[in-house]
Amino acid sequence: MPTANNLVAAFCLAIIGAVVSELIKPQMPEGYDFGHFTLISAALGLAVGWKIMGPRAGKGLPMSVNNGVTGVLTLMIVGLLFFGAAEMLHRAMMRFYDEPIEAIQQIVAIAMEYSVYFLDVSVIVTLVVGAIVSGICTEIAYRRWR
Repeated sequence: MPTANNLVAAFCLAIIGAVVSELIKPQMPEGYDFGHFTLISAALGLAVGWKIMGPRAGKGLPMSVNNGVTGVLTLMIVGLLFFGAAEMLHRAMMRFYDEPIEAIQQIVAIAMEYSVYFLDVSVIVTLVVGAIVSGICTEIAYRRWR
């Protein structure tokens, strides 16, 4: 059911996804084809905010920060796995793998390689501040428009 807290959570995580993807771009290897990297990250933020963060609102201010952290961590994991799967498909089309199981296992390995790009100070600060702000904004939306 569409509620204000779902909408606010989705909007907040979409902004966090887009901002963090723009912060990660300069750290990626030169010549990396980004495609629709920012838009996909924002879309993943919309989905995670709507499904994970929005319904968990309404449990008080301390839990709202926890809700924001959970939403941001979920967004990071979903994004890493999504972009790991996309890279695996790209490599699979170039016949990089011999077995299908090897290709599937590489999704997690590629996601772990990409997770190194989150270790920049500006990315970490953006994620922490974004988690706190998005959790509190979602809680405020729940209290105001329930």
